[in-house]
Amino acid sequence: MSSSLRFDRGHTDDLMAFLMAGPSPYHAVATAAARLEKAGFRQVEETAAWDASAGGKYVLRGGAIVAWYVPEGASAHTPFRIVGAHTDSPNLRVKPKPDTGAYGWRQIAVEIYGGTLLNTWLDRDLGLAGRLSLRDGSHRLVNIDRPLLRVPQLAVHLDRSANTEGLKLDRQKHMQPIWGLGEVEEGDLIRFVAGEADVDPADVTGWDLMPHAVEAPAYLGRDRELVAGPRMDNLLSVHAATAALAAVAGQSDGDLPYIPVLAAFDHEENGSQSDTGADGPLLGTVLERSVFARGGTYEDRARAFAGTVCLSSDTGHAVHPNYGERHDPTHHPVVNGGPILKVNVNMRYATDGSGRAVFAAACEKAGVPWQTFVSNNAMPCGTTIGPITAARHGIQTIDIGVAILSMHSARELCGADDPYLLANSLTAFLAG
Repeated sequence: MSSSLRFDRGHTDDLMAFLMAGPSPYHAVATAAARLEKAGFRQVEETAAWDASAGGKYVLRGGAIVAWYVPEGASAHTPFRIVGAHTDSPNLRVKPKPDTGAYGWRQIAVEIYGGTLLNTWLDRDLGLAGRLSLRDGSHRLVNIDRPLLRVPQLAVHLDRSANTEGLKLDRQKHMQPIWGLGEVEEGDLIRFVAGEADVDPADVTGWDLMPHAVEAPAYLGRDRELVAGPRMDNLLSVHAATAALAAVAGQSDGDLPYIPVLAAFDHEENGSQSDTGADGPLLGTVLERSVFARGGTYEDRARAFAGTVCLSSDTGHAVHPNYGERHDPTHHPVVNGGPILKVNVNMRYATDGSGRAVFAAACEKAGVPWQTFVSNNAMPCGTTIGPITAARHGIQTIDIGVAILSMHSARELCGADDPYLLANSLTAFLAG
């Protein structure tokens, strides 16, 4: 396996730290950027002119980051090797008028973001994180990482059918967290959050805030072979791709036939249609500007894109021991079995036979085992940024990931070995 990532559970320990540092997409990309800075990357502004210099560069936009490494001597038509991922996770998001309450309870008004499992947010100690937008156009990250909010479940005495007929939650009525007692005061939450961020509440003109579970990730099981934690879908892939890009950038430039790229987008969980989502122009714009900065023409751009390959890395479903019938009978991905190749002939995933060969070669080079996922025909699968990337940019794309349980829960479960195995396969892929 790659010597850049020695396996002593150190990579998985580091993943757990990354999960804790990324309670919002804005924190996740800031953490990834800081790690790339340590590896020699530098931020370039989208409003500035770009030069033809070699080395590592990155662009930050909201909850998205695109980073790339240009080897010495790269031509204008050098193809790219891209790892795509997303920074957002299904959760609760604070509304524009957040202060609400009833019967002497002070509450926070929230919207439901993405396809979250609502019941997993009940009776958890929740913090609050995100960004504040200030009057001067700047942003301030804030992370209140202590018990602040709670969505209380109705006692079984008042809902006798909860365990027999199933828990029924109204997204509007039942998911508003409590955070204290007393009369509702307009502006109270933002005044409090501004104080935590050490800014004047009068300077706060907008916010993107979201509750998060404050319980830390942890090893689980008799032999600690499992990891439980938040936001694995899909910060597990963002972390692995960041480590892989930093590792590849540290290699000799003469060993890089491609320009390695990390593209971590926001808003995958609600369709990717935003200026920071995979269905927006961000990735294509960055790749094109990189070509043109090196003196390239449209012909060079076309040649580079024609030779480009993207691995769309997102979590997938491990076979569930209590619901085996929900899975395809001949495809049972297991945790700690290595990354999964995700296949769907209706192009909910972008993988085809040619892409399978590319991924298999990377895993073989890294000495990493891998598995195949396909959904049960009676259980249509979800989708990823893979088909979007392939269709929008006309580049070959392969969908892969790590098999987990409890996807879209406030706390998910993966194998302790798989994050390291994924990172090594991504390193081999980016290095060509």
